[in-house]
Amino acid sequence: MHTYKSLYLCSVAKYVCKFCIRLQSTARRPSAPLGARLLTNPEDIFQHNMWDHVQWTEEEKERAREKAEDNSSVHIPLAEQGKFDTEACGYWDRFYETHRNKFFKDRRWLFQEFPELLPLRLRSPLADVSQVGNSSSGRTSETCQDHSSDPPPRHRDADGPVCSTSRAAHGEETSVTSFPGQHADFRILEVGCGVGNSVFPIVKSIKETGAFVYCCDFSPHAIQLVKEHPDYDQSVCHAFVHDLCEEGASFPVPLQSLDVVMAVFVLSSIHPARLQAAVNRLTTYLKPGGVFLFRDYGRYDLSQLRFKKGQCLADHFYTRGDGTCVYFFTRDEVRSLFTNAGLEELQNLEDRRLQVNRGKKVVMHRVWMQSKYQKTH
Repeated sequence: MHTYKSLYLCSVAKYVCKFCIRLQSTARRPSAPLGARLLTNPEDIFQHNMWDHVQWTEEEKERAREKAEDNSSVHIPLAEQGKFDTEACGYWDRFYETHRNKFFKDRRWLFQEFPELLPLRLRSPLADVSQVGNSSSGRTSETCQDHSSDPPPRHRDADGPVCSTSRAAHGEETSVTSFPGQHADFRILEVGCGVGNSVFPIVKSIKETGAFVYCCDFSPHAIQLVKEHPDYDQSVCHAFVHDLCEEGASFPVPLQSLDVVMAVFVLSSIHPARLQAAVNRLTTYLKPGGVFLFRDYGRYDLSQLRFKKGQCLADHFYTRGDGTCVYFFTRDEVRSLFTNAGLEELQNLEDRRLQVNRGKKVVMHRVWMQSKYQKTH
């Protein structure tokens, strides 16, 4: 009996140790961000589907730059560009009507890279143990189909808010008497939630913790699919239709009431000229000390280089064949976007991977941005 008990305790200890390392604090910039599968021997390249921290040669950089310059040399005429903004909701709604919840995989890597999604009291006891590893010892696995990775849409308001909130854009203050999740002591908002590929892994992890998740998308069809999901639970989650680019649209929460705002493959679908205003508005809903978590496409990612001439709307901003749009960021652009909104940088990483098709013996360069910014006051 003593032997079985010892084995059980040993097993639990190993699990807790691994869990601690994965959920450590990420205020430090990790020395080896976003994975640790390194290609040290070129002969091993087809041993795995993905390699981390891939350094490009000068020749590869120049080839990528030339390809992007070539495919953006012919812009869509200005007279035709407006529809990709005014009809964006329709394009995404048709996308979700066609693909439903079959296109993107659940983001089970979220807590490896974004432990801030857990209430602080669940992270703080792990802080001392976490120092033995770093936050990116786990590898993210963004599934790449040819919407070129995993972009949720931006959002357009249809339902309207559940309650009256302050509107920072216009300087209007209205009191909030009640709102979904008002009794929660930790609140998360995911913008561009699509059909819930981030939402439901979070919901499963925060039950019985006193936390609450808000999620929005400007596709009514996507939000309906979220609400029909068997794991949708109104006691810990509130899904609603909302457009990030609608200046007058409010959220169903008061200003400075959110601990976390998360945008994963969503800001890239907004026209670059609208991005700063959208981030500024989202920032007003963060509490002092709250964090903005961001992951999206990086400059010269494979999906950018695959575009053909005539699909470019603006520099590094393209439309796909189904009418949805995508922008490709640099680290400096990401830094400017969030610091101009008054946030302090905690992490701003360029995640370079080598994706491998072992069957066809083809290698592809992927580039993603991952960032964390904090509201200090």
